[in-house]
Formats: sequence, C-alpha cells, structure tokens
Amino acid sequence: MIIPEAVCDGGDLDCGSGLLLIINKNMNPLKSGQVLEIRSRERTVADDLPAWCRMVKHEFLGSERGDNTVRYFVRKGQKPSELEKDLDAAKGYNWNVRVQGEKDLKARVYARNHRFYSGQPAEFSSHVDAPSSIDYLIASLATCLTVGYKAHTSRRNVIVDQIEISLKGSIDNILYHMEIEETGSPSIKQISGTCYVSSSADERLLEEIWGNTLNRSPIYQTLKKAVEIKLTFSIVY
Repeated sequence: MIIPEAVCDGGDLDCGSGLLLIINKNMNPLKSGQVLEIRSRERTVADDLPAWCRMVKHEFLGSERGDNTVRYFVRKGQKPSELEKDLDAAKGYNWNVRVQGEKDLKARVYARNHRFYSGQPAEFSSHVDAPSSIDYLIASLATCLTVGYKAHTSRRNVIVDQIEISLKGSIDNILYHMEIEETGSPSIKQISGTCYVSSSADERLLEEIWGNTLNRSPIYQTLKKAVEIKLTFSIVY
C-alpha cells in the first residue's frame, strides 16, 4: 500500500489543459523520493501521465481505481523543479486568431486547429448562414462559465448531472452601427440569464462553486467592467 506525502485532485482536467500545472504545484514542495497522489476522472491521464513522468524523470508507481476517480501515484525524482518556468509560460501565453473577409458580409475565423464563420452583427433573423460576432461574444461568456463550473466541481469531486446556461444580450442602439441613426451607442448594454444546475450535492456548496467560477472566469471578469451582467443561479432537480 502506497502512502503519499501529498494529494492533489485534477477532476476532469487532462494533461494538456492544466493538470500538469496542478501536479507541478503540488510536487514542488516535496523532497526527492516522496510520493504525490493524483486523483483524476479523465481517462486520457492513464496514458499521458506515465509518459510525462518518464520525460521529467519522476517515477510512476501505478494507479488504483475507485468508484468515481482513479488514484495515480508518482514519486518525485531528482530533476530540479521547473514549476516557475511552467507558470511563467502559462501566464505569458497569447491566444491568436486570424480572420479573413468573405463574400456576403461574412468572415472566416482561424483559431488553432479550428475554422468557423461569423456573420454581421445587424442580422435579426433566427436563421442565418453564420452566427454573428455578438452571438459568439455572448456564447463565449456562457461557455466560459459552463466549462469553468464543471472544472471547479470536478476538482472537488462534486457530481453535476447537468448544467445549462441561457443568456440574452441587448445593444444600446444597433441602428447607430448600421448608420441609420446618428445618436446612441453600438455597445452591448446588458447581458442577462440563468445558470441551471442539476446535482444532488449540498446547495450551499454548489452556490459557493458558482461564485468561485465567476471570480475566476476570464470572460466574465473582462465583460463586467463594461457591461451590466445579471445572472441567476438556479438548482433544479
């Protein structure tokens, strides 16, 4: 039976989305030869973690499967920690996109290994060839909060059966953007909506994690400086 000196929980994170930073942060205080237990629910960790250990000269000791999570055991090697270097690299990371104009007032967006289209903001039909930049902006907020909440709950071993966020946004005066009127502002004046969560976990804990999600959301914390955001958190059964 392996008795670790420290334990960390990566929840549903994989090795490419922050798990290794969490491991490094918890590994850093340990002495060479001490053991870190890593708990994870992400299936790809079973293959990626041993490979990473070989690369950085830690010893992968094996794993134990539980009901909802897998426990991985890693013995710290002799290699000096590169935690500060990894953290600095994460802080200095730049997100890059490239956009090309297309016909019919559309644009083609290239983001990493993905390509998608965006239409004009002043399009009021429910059926469009491509979502508008306003749609993407509001969707980015909903996506950031949805995935962020799932990540924060998973790291606490809180099971969420379902989460859905419904948002709507309004613009001060879209006609100014269209050059139909000469007064008003084309800025978004309000985003409102509700986060619906289904879980058997304690309600106070679910609400606490929601608050933490808002505090740590890059999109929410950026938008709230310029836009009135009204969000409701609702637990459904």
